[in-house]
Amino acid sequence: MASVAFIGLGVMGYPMAGHLKNRGGHDVTVYNRTAAKAQKWAEEFGGTAANTPAEAADGADYVFCCVGNDDDLRSVTIGADGAFETIKSGAIFIDNTTASANVAQELAAIASQKGFGFLDAPVSGGQAGAENGVLSVMIGGDEATFEKAKSVIECYAKTIGLMGGTGAGQLTKMMNQICIAGLVQGLAEALHLGKAAGLDIAKVVDVISQGAAGSWQMVNRHATMDSGEYEHGFAVDWMRKDLKICLEEAEARGVSLPVAALVDQFYAEVQRMGGNRWDTSSLLARLEASGKGKG
Repeated sequence: MASVAFIGLGVMGYPMAGHLKNRGGHDVTVYNRTAAKAQKWAEEFGGTAANTPAEAADGADYVFCCVGNDDDLRSVTIGADGAFETIKSGAIFIDNTTASANVAQELAAIASQKGFGFLDAPVSGGQAGAENGVLSVMIGGDEATFEKAKSVIECYAKTIGLMGGTGAGQLTKMMNQICIAGLVQGLAEALHLGKAAGLDIAKVVDVISQGAAGSWQMVNRHATMDSGEYEHGFAVDWMRKDLKICLEEAEARGVSLPVAALVDQFYAEVQRMGGNRWDTSSLLARLEASGKGKG
């Protein structure tokens, strides 16, 4: 059993911290910007709620973090009462936030100066993956730190991989999001055509999902997309945040991402439709709304 802190109890962090407590048997202290949520978690799982990130990290062997973006991450680490004020020498900070590779390198350098380890470890698998403890974790950092932390990370993961040095985890997550954006747009267009042609979408997907067109998105999202239900996963607002990171990284490296850039603009249209909190499969709603306009 290790002493663990978890900072950020959103739809992902809340169950992830729970797995560290229940599945791992670790002594877990949590912090959340909304204190009532941290207290609720502590009552549900039998852990401890802290008033600040610094208080949560004090004395912990492993400090996990899952917040919104680069600015949020800096706030809870190097901001006032941040975790980096109290984290002990020899501890490991594991950042599950989807953020930029630059902020990972920035914080890793500070961690090195202070004598503790740092891993950028964004996750994939969505809310369901977090709740079921079967996330894929893409990690950047040194191998010794990774090996030390691996068994603790496994509490909420199905797949864990060390992708390379600091920032490699975030770069891998960027690739993941680019792939998803293209897949969902392709799926949305296919369903849009099939529905317009009067095909039985369930029957079609039952066949084509077994071939080269098959994907997780197709299997898990076709039915809700067909029904116009978009409350089943990662929100459009968050996808746009992630795609912004991807496009900025690509620009810095002189890389062209035409499909990702186009789909990002399609998601902007979904936001203008009021779909900020719809899941990413809502690209179909945009196509259907455009079709109605032409009619």
